[in-house]
Amino acid sequence: MKMMWIGSLAALLMHAAALAAGPQAVTAWVGATLIDGTDAPARPDAVVLVAGERIAAVGRRGQLAIPENARIVEVSGKWLMPGLIDAHVHFFQSGGLYTRPDVIDLRDLRPYVEEVAWIKARLPATLARYLASGVTAVVDMGGPFWNFELRELARRTQRAPRVAVAGPLISTYLPPELESDDPPIIRVDSPAAARVLARRELDRRPELVKFWFIHVPGDDLAAQAALLRAVAAESHAAGVRVAVHATELAVARAALAAGADVLVHSVDDRRVDDDFVRRLRARQVPYIPTLMVQEGYREVLGRRVRLTEIERRLGDPAVIATFADLEHLPGRAPFWAERSPGREVMSWNLRRLQAAGVPIAAGTDAGNIGTLHGPALHRELELMAEAGLPPAAILRAATQGGARVMGRADALGTIEAGKLADMLLLDADPLADIRNTRRIHRVIKGGVAFDPQQIVADMPPQPAVNRISPK
Repeated sequence: MKMMWIGSLAALLMHAAALAAGPQAVTAWVGATLIDGTDAPARPDAVVLVAGERIAAVGRRGQLAIPENARIVEVSGKWLMPGLIDAHVHFFQSGGLYTRPDVIDLRDLRPYVEEVAWIKARLPATLARYLASGVTAVVDMGGPFWNFELRELARRTQRAPRVAVAGPLISTYLPPELESDDPPIIRVDSPAAARVLARRELDRRPELVKFWFIHVPGDDLAAQAALLRAVAAESHAAGVRVAVHATELAVARAALAAGADVLVHSVDDRRVDDDFVRRLRARQVPYIPTLMVQEGYREVLGRRVRLTEIERRLGDPAVIATFADLEHLPGRAPFWAERSPGREVMSWNLRRLQAAGVPIAAGTDAGNIGTLHGPALHRELELMAEAGLPPAAILRAATQGGARVMGRADALGTIEAGKLADMLLLDADPLADIRNTRRIHRVIKGGVAFDPQQIVADMPPQPAVNRISPK
């Protein structure tokens, strides 16, 4: 009881301090049904007071005093929820056909260096597409050292999500097609080399360090785990968590034992066992299923692209246009089955882990072929629903879960006094149908409201992609 009283007093003091900020400093969002991102039920006729960039108080109309100087925004008939967070993206990839030469090598038609330069030139628009899609924060799960420059660009840009980054992926394997002067992936061959690279990245103050744990038959799993253990030791000493790509159960288990703090993909080769579930739950290791990325590859490389309305509306049209280039390239695409043989396993594992209390975070792996920066998160949420998660759990994964992966659960992910005012105002109830997260009326980031249609309309002309398709 004493702790509850102290917490209530702290909230009241915070409320009072925020409301004393001065004339015109407070905006009152009044009348919406509030889905605050916690386990609390939806609250009708809510009031959310925003002072500056933070939430000052949350209550109900008639019960929470609204300051006389507040700007009142009447939003009856709408739904108010925390901003969405995509916990797994890669800005060094465009989402287009030419962006992964290690998957489909088209460098003879479009050099990889041109693809990278084009991606970098379009970054401001890419950031804006996230905000227009209701995504107010993202985690870049690994890329070139210029990712740190991107983070600074996002911090300086109003129409951009908050961006957390990892540096280059520290890896057991390097696709030769991705080699460059500033590669997104760097292979290490010894624990000493792993430590050196980790320290080099930690000097840039990443939010996470990423380990790409690629294991194929014949590899020494224990030796590979020793590389991760070295990375984790350096990172943890600096107070930085380690995110690990591990898609097989044996590899994911080895990653946990070696110090993984976040698992960034589904286990897709077999059903998780009770011991693995207990370990994840005991350490509260976030699990990011990334269901969308396989869909993207399968649709584009299988020439069966089925974009949703929000993907057509908010996805980069120049990126989408590259998908059709495959029609001119018979025999160039690798085979992709109509449905992933691991999809049932991924869905079962997701349901099992969510029911067991393992933290789930929604992430898309955006930037991979067919997974569009920005609107892809809405397809990810729909796939999570198809896997069997209820809307409330999916919303938590796309808000609280992402905030946990970012390391910013104290400031993001829920609508509570003292947190940053990153919110979505929707035209329909996302608890009734998760697809209603697409019905965005306004995006609010740091207390500033944006019309998503206006964000796209205001984008400056973008450099075109040099698509070199044979006749």
